[in-house]
Amino acid sequence: MAKEKVSKVKNENKHFMKDVKAELKRVVWPSSKQMVSNVTAVITIVLVTVAIVFCLDFVFESMNRYGINKIKENVQPKNNQEQVQTVEPATDNTSDDQNNGTDEASEGEETVTTEEVENNN
Repeated sequence: MAKEKVSKVKNENKHFMKDVKAELKRVVWPSSKQMVSNVTAVITIVLVTVAIVFCLDFVFESMNRYGINKIKENVQPKNNQEQVQTVEPATDNTSDDQNNGTDEASEGEETVTTEEVENNN
């Protein structure tokens, strides 16, 4: 039984190879002239597609930049007078404290004079 299976597989392989050879004989291979024209057509179509994609990319990128610039113009104030200066000039408090002889309290701290301390005692 094992010999029958092995011989059957070999016969199928031989038959398959014969069929492949027969099919390859039926194939009509293009001539060199046809091959050159087909390759030229493929390269031309690829180059045209590249050009179209490049143009569309350039157009969409330009539209995107224009749109972003328009949005920036609408968000930002039109002239300098509308801009509000929120930064105050920095002052050196240590020199003022030394010159005045007084300690200024920061926000949230209470200042207590010496008279109030004496009155509480």
